[in-house]
Amino acid sequence: MNDRYFISCDWGTSALRLRLVCFDGLRVVAEETSDTGIAKTYQQWQKDGGQRESFYAGILREHLNNLAEKSGIGLEGKIVMVAGMATSSIGMKELPYGALPMPLDGSGLETYGAGRFLLISGVSGNNDVMRGEETKAIGCAAYLPAIPEDVYLLMPGTHPKHIVVNNHRVTGFRTFMTGEIFGLLSTESILSASVNAHGDVEPEACRTRFAAGVRAGFAGNLLHELFMVRTNQLLQHMDPVENWYYLSGLMIGAELAALPAGVAVYLVSGPAHETLYSLACETLRIPIAATIDADEALIRGQFTVLSTMMPHPPESLSSV
Repeated sequence: MNDRYFISCDWGTSALRLRLVCFDGLRVVAEETSDTGIAKTYQQWQKDGGQRESFYAGILREHLNNLAEKSGIGLEGKIVMVAGMATSSIGMKELPYGALPMPLDGSGLETYGAGRFLLISGVSGNNDVMRGEETKAIGCAAYLPAIPEDVYLLMPGTHPKHIVVNNHRVTGFRTFMTGEIFGLLSTESILSASVNAHGDVEPEACRTRFAAGVRAGFAGNLLHELFMVRTNQLLQHMDPVENWYYLSGLMIGAELAALPAGVAVYLVSGPAHETLYSLACETLRIPIAATIDADEALIRGQFTVLSTMMPHPPESLSSV
């Protein structure tokens, strides 16, 4: 790798994020974000037609031009590491899932070179799938002990993942609908009239309600406990912002009930989720061994895969 930079691409269903990364310290030099996710790109491609890979590459090039303008650095020919939904059935190129167990050295994933773009596949196992989180897991390797005991990576999000790592190999994982169901309940269901998303969890009343929701979701029947959000408003006249955090606590508590007792838990998160998941784990007395920045994990994971590939690059990358 004789260049100073590579480009980290996180292409999810609803958003696209590009980062220009310096090999020296994996420092982010510039960033470009867009709501041009894979779903929107796929819909536009169906409408416009044309060769699929070229169409998706054209979308990436548009945003790479913006990134070049922001950074003041010419990006032509620089490798773009693409993780996320770009390898799904609606992505740039559908790739087969890698299999478990998956080593954290980057060698267990399918990759595909499309010119300067190197696409990273997802992983399947135990009747579950993920695309993107596997790359973050690889980026967490430096934080995890290489011991024959299970440790858990807790990755919040729209569809949180609980990833089991044993001796630096991913041996299993489970996906939860926490974020998506919360979004539907808080905006589309009968509960939407009882909650209000404005405000933050710092006020003591919000933290108290959130913790109460966590405990109820962890120990109770979620389908029953959810209706209590409605009765909180009707009978207790609970503040709708506090009730919003109570509902959030219910969902997160129900999710965390799936964690086995006594395992080491590493929280892999961005700031949007770190506070709530940390508070939920504190409430349930689930010790967090370390908190790992999810963006940093993704970049480190992409760099690991790139380092693994470069001694023997795919044919389409050999001229990059």
